[in-house]
Amino acid sequence: MATFISVPLKKSSEVDLVKPLSKFVTATYPAAEEQADYIRSVEELNKLRKSALGRPLDKHESSLEILLRYYDQLCAVEPKFPFSENQLCLTFTWKDAFDKGSLFGGSVKLALASLGYEKTCVLFNGAALASQIASEQNLDSDEGLKAAAKYYQLASGAFGHIKDTVLSALNREPTMDISPETVGTLSLIMLAQAQEVFFLKATSDKMKDAIIAKLANQTADFYGDAFKQCQYKENLPKEVLPVLSAKHCIMQANAELHQSLLAKQKKRFGEEIARLQHATELVKTVASRYDEYVSVKDLSDKISRALTAAKKDNDFIYHDRVPEVKDLEHIGKAALVKATTITPPLSAKFTDLFEKMVPMAVQQSMSVYSQRKAETVNRLVGTMREATNLCNGVLASLNLPAALEDLSGDSIPQSIVEKARAIVQQGGLQSIEQLIRDLPELLTRNREILEESLKMLGDEESTDSELRSKFSQRWNRTPSGDLYKPLRAEGGNFRSVLDKAVQADQVVRERYNTHCEMIALLCKPEAELTAAIPSANPVKTLQGSEVVSVLRSQLAQLEEVKKEREGLEVEIKGVTFDMSSSFLTALAQDGAINEEALSMSQLDQSYGSYSQRVQASLRSQEELLGKVQASHQEFSKLKKSNSEANDREEVLKKLASAHDSYVEITSNLREGTKFYNDLTEILLKFQNKCSDIIFARKTERDELLKDLQQSIAREPSAPSFNVPAYQTNPAPTAADPTPAPRTVFPPQRPPPPAFTPQAASAPGNPPDNQPQPGNPPPMAPPSQAQGPPYPTYQGYPGYAYQMPMGYNPYAAYGQYNMPPAMQPNMQPYVPYQQAPAPGQGGFPGTPPTQQHPYTYQQQPQHPPHQPYYPQQ
Repeated sequence: MATFISVPLKKSSEVDLVKPLSKFVTATYPAAEEQADYIRSVEELNKLRKSALGRPLDKHESSLEILLRYYDQLCAVEPKFPFSENQLCLTFTWKDAFDKGSLFGGSVKLALASLGYEKTCVLFNGAALASQIASEQNLDSDEGLKAAAKYYQLASGAFGHIKDTVLSALNREPTMDISPETVGTLSLIMLAQAQEVFFLKATSDKMKDAIIAKLANQTADFYGDAFKQCQYKENLPKEVLPVLSAKHCIMQANAELHQSLLAKQKKRFGEEIARLQHATELVKTVASRYDEYVSVKDLSDKISRALTAAKKDNDFIYHDRVPEVKDLEHIGKAALVKATTITPPLSAKFTDLFEKMVPMAVQQSMSVYSQRKAETVNRLVGTMREATNLCNGVLASLNLPAALEDLSGDSIPQSIVEKARAIVQQGGLQSIEQLIRDLPELLTRNREILEESLKMLGDEESTDSELRSKFSQRWNRTPSGDLYKPLRAEGGNFRSVLDKAVQADQVVRERYNTHCEMIALLCKPEAELTAAIPSANPVKTLQGSEVVSVLRSQLAQLEEVKKEREGLEVEIKGVTFDMSSSFLTALAQDGAINEEALSMSQLDQSYGSYSQRVQASLRSQEELLGKVQASHQEFSKLKKSNSEANDREEVLKKLASAHDSYVEITSNLREGTKFYNDLTEILLKFQNKCSDIIFARKTERDELLKDLQQSIAREPSAPSFNVPAYQTNPAPTAADPTPAPRTVFPPQRPPPPAFTPQAASAPGNPPDNQPQPGNPPPMAPPSQAQGPPYPTYQGYPGYAYQMPMGYNPYAAYGQYNMPPAMQPNMQPYVPYQQAPAPGQGGFPGTPPTQQHPYTYQQQPQHPPHQPYYPQQ
């Protein structure tokens, strides 16, 4: 009776995890030591998958441990890598566990770029292997019973978990074996078998009959629920349904048997007999319907002996009334099993290979936080730089400090000399022109990478659209157009960034053209620079004046403000704070990360004081510039103005402005070069991402094409069609019987009658070895497909070939099925040859048109007592 259902394992195709995961690690974790550790972990994960899925597994706990450890690792690694169709695309292919395939193609399989699909299939295999291990246990020992109950409950919980999660994990229709209906039924079956193990345990321990009856009744209920779920569906093998029905009856019979013993103890002898009779009917049903699946001989004999003894005692001693089954008290139920809750880790030996790697949610939050931090730093630094540029511009317009240094009127101011020296040290015009020449090359390289990436997406999308239009609804994968929307949006952002960069390059180039002449002048030797600056009358009388001293003091204060800003900029850029611990804590506590709130709070805390210092610096500069402008007005009034002095002052202003512009243009060009180089790395990652997803889509496309070709090969080779009129039978007359459908085979015919020599030599009958004079020679069967072949009839010389579809299976009706009195008048069987249609020439070898193919030549009358078959 101990027949238990076990589930076969799904089979998976090999998948290379090393290449795509290593590429992601290399791109995401630049630190060499950290990168090497993670790549080693990726290799270990790939080995673990091969151990769990790449070889046949023994029905042993060690094999189940490997499967569960791989499942736990998938659960642990899922939040740490961006597994999706448009990011880290890994296509997993699994075959249906219950589909055995066909002659023309393999079994049903599904390929999806989803880690959730891989997890579901691995958990299915874990449940299936647990059911197999449980079915191999020795149920005669306590250890075997405990192990079987444990593994059946684990299998039930795993199948139930798949039922609840499979649709959300796949986002599409799964294969039949992992559909919610199938795994729900399997979960009930495993739970029923676990309950049955407890029943067997209670029976072997000789527990009270009341308890055993309740356990058996509950087991019968579980089997009944499982039977109802798969009764009208074909999602499980055909052997499962009769086993479930048999088990339901058997457990009911056991419940009645033990309840009858309880009734006997309570001296309810009529109830005892009624329950035993009901149990007998149940086991008879199993024996008559499901004997090939389950044996109930021992149980049947046990019930039969108990019923015979109970009837004998009741008939001779007790004479208790036997009630109807429907009037019996319902047997109670006791459920001792519960599906195991699936909460990773399921393996006792699990250790996360990527323990140090933070989840993707934390990585994404860290990335957004880094952007917010960079924006905050850039805003503060940019504000200070703009203020410094404004200060330099105001001083250059006032020709300060050159005006204070140029009191002699014929020598170069010291500030101009220092600025000229600084430009020469930085490379002068050659350096800046080289930077300008490099920008178009960097731009072109970035544009080529971006356009090539988008072209790859467009080509694959075009191929997918063509195949979708060709195969219509059979092409059941995510459209490339929908899948590539995020990538195309990302590519559009890159294109917009490049367009803005081109505009910025143009602004820098125009500014360089404006100040190019003065920058070139600053690059010349000091003697040429002195000669290029106009001379003016000396104003030495101003050297000791109070206004000059005030201006110099104010300019010194401005320089101090600018130096403070440089130090403040270094401090702002050096602020660091590790937000990963905050994000991990939030993820552990709440299950989600409110990145914006946490980031803004930390940024305010880290940069709030720096923001106040920047604003104080701006206010100090504004106040000093106001004082400088007022002092400069007084200084200008004291100076004796003339045209020569004005020309000299104008040239000095342009030289000071040219120096400031050179510094700013050089900074802008270097930032632009760095921007393009950084963007090249980003675009190469984008290109790799596009290449990876296109490779994965190509693999998926090839698998789908292969499956479609196999399914097409399994389809009928030709549709049904109408047979031409000249190949069909003539319309039957009222006297003729109705022809049988073309798919019905004619009945097996008896051997042909052997005629006596006298009958054979009778007039009108040629010898047996000669063909009938009016009959045509045999014709070859038509080459056109005419349906299933008919059997050949070896008893007819010269006619042992397959009959064409034009053959009428009732043509011999008159010869073999007519009354005996008419049979002697019949001629031996003549193969049917169809008459031509009116107005159509006869076929070669056809009988004369005046003789109907159904007419027979009259034979001489034989005596009525002569037998139909000749006597030897």
